[in-house]
Amino acid sequence: MSGHSKWATTKHKKAAIDAKRGKLFARLIKNIEVAARTGGADPAGNPTLYDAIQKAKKNSVPADNIDRAVKRASGAEAGGADWATIAYEAYGPGGVAVLIECLTDNKNRSASDVRIAVTRNGGQMADVGSVARLFNRKGVVKVEAHGAKPATEDDVLEATLDAGAEDVRDDGDVITVISEPNDLVEVRKAVQEAGFDYEEAEVGFVPTFTQAITDKTTAEKLFKVLDALEDLDDVQNVYSNEDIPDDILAQLDEE
Repeated sequence: MSGHSKWATTKHKKAAIDAKRGKLFARLIKNIEVAARTGGADPAGNPTLYDAIQKAKKNSVPADNIDRAVKRASGAEAGGADWATIAYEAYGPGGVAVLIECLTDNKNRSASDVRIAVTRNGGQMADVGSVARLFNRKGVVKVEAHGAKPATEDDVLEATLDAGAEDVRDDGDVITVISEPNDLVEVRKAVQEAGFDYEEAEVGFVPTFTQAITDKTTAEKLFKVLDALEDLDDVQNVYSNEDIPDDILAQLDEE
């Protein structure tokens, strides 16, 4: 997972300044709408909404956009879509397992777009359950290693262990804390109380094992699939289990 974590972190930084900014904003707004519709429009009583709003703010989504998303979800403003969550499963080059989460108002469109993105870029769709069983649903908090208060793996472990942290790992620019989904809020609060900055806190999927990628060509083909999926409007999250050595990642970053 370490290789993918570093790649995801790099892409997260680029997202604020490249052409994908609009897509990122749309995804974050969708998250806010769904969270508000599911758990209520008050962030103080809806931790999922609180974290969705914080993530949007950290990615520079305008406050007005955030407010309108909450109002649409609560019915105070017209225009809210009936979003449905659906997951697709695939294998990428090198046998990498790929789990794709979509938030969509048209499942047929999403299914078609995902299939095309996967198959046209060297991957293949998987049978239902064959990939999902390789991931566990977990709470994930990403702490900024170089925030206002620098954080080390040991610092974060000490701060979050009693709150329910199961695993803490150094992924370069972020320290990732893994917990059970029900412990996510307490872990995030422990991070805040310790004075550390965090990039995001949300429930996601963590692979139970990693698939080694040992050559640059396969890594390039894999990222072509992942990029194609992330470019789709309906796709919210892409989880994969590749493990790519730092030297290969460095070669890719140079291009």
